[in-house]
Amino acid sequence: MTAPPNRTAAPSTVTAATASAVPTAPAGPAAASAPVGLAARLGTPRLAPFVFLAPLALFTLVFFLLPLGFSVYLSFTRWNPLGEPRWVGLKQFEYLLFRDEQFWATLSNTFVFAFGLVLIGMPLALALSFVFSRAKARAVWRAVYYLPQVTNIVAIAYIWQFVLDDRYGLINRALGAVGIAGPDWLTDPTWAMVSVILVMIWYELGKNMIVFSAALENVEGILYEAATLDGATVFEQFRHITIPSIRPAITFVAITSFITGMGWFALILAMTGGGPRGTTEVTALYLYQMAFQDLRMGRASAAALLLFVIIGLITLVQVRVLNRRGESM
Repeated sequence: MTAPPNRTAAPSTVTAATASAVPTAPAGPAAASAPVGLAARLGTPRLAPFVFLAPLALFTLVFFLLPLGFSVYLSFTRWNPLGEPRWVGLKQFEYLLFRDEQFWATLSNTFVFAFGLVLIGMPLALALSFVFSRAKARAVWRAVYYLPQVTNIVAIAYIWQFVLDDRYGLINRALGAVGIAGPDWLTDPTWAMVSVILVMIWYELGKNMIVFSAALENVEGILYEAATLDGATVFEQFRHITIPSIRPAITFVAITSFITGMGWFALILAMTGGGPRGTTEVTALYLYQMAFQDLRMGRASAAALLLFVIIGLITLVQVRVLNRRGESM
């Protein structure tokens, strides 16, 4: 009889073939040259985050913290860039607070500009965002109203100068066509500040609407559906559902709009230069002229520090008031 075939040799053959197919780590010099992670090269994983943060920290130190510290130091000195700083203590602050009438006049203009930007611009942006959130082609509308934010501010100023020109401006020509004499938008002290506020609102409108649009999309639609079934009008839905739901966005826009209004001067510099008769000269423009035209760096630094403190204090008040109103709703 023929002996049965040996079936015990098959598993060992398969095992050997499998083992030969599995790649093995290179030994010797090849293993030493294998790529290793950044954390291993640095010696510890805890050091890697600091290496990645180092460029940003260096940038912040060189372009923010050092200039800020130097500006604080200059506020206690009298310095013309052609000479050496001379320590005068608090004299620059004393002059600005008690003897410089122009500083207080520009600060008053700054508050008018900033609060106009908040009290008119924020409700307008919120209302338009609420309307466009229910419209078709929302992405197209967002691109349209955000367009001014990606346009050069000087170009915008020159365009609006042409639009608001007393004799040849488009607005006065349109008013004249229906028998209405348009005002001197940029040369009349009564209308100049109104004009720059409206232009600034138009410029900031897209940015604020983006924030409000994002907040509105997070409001649950079931709330509006339930309110509609209960017979609530659109205004009642806006008041009792929309506003409480987007309270953080309202706080953010109110604070950022106020800070922008308190520190912005590029548009005013290009449109009116602070005129007519100083009615549009804000504090930021005043200290810019003081520093780079009159070369009084110490006094300009003191004015900038005072403006910084004022903005900080009013921002804290805004945060507390808005948070209390939000808790009471």
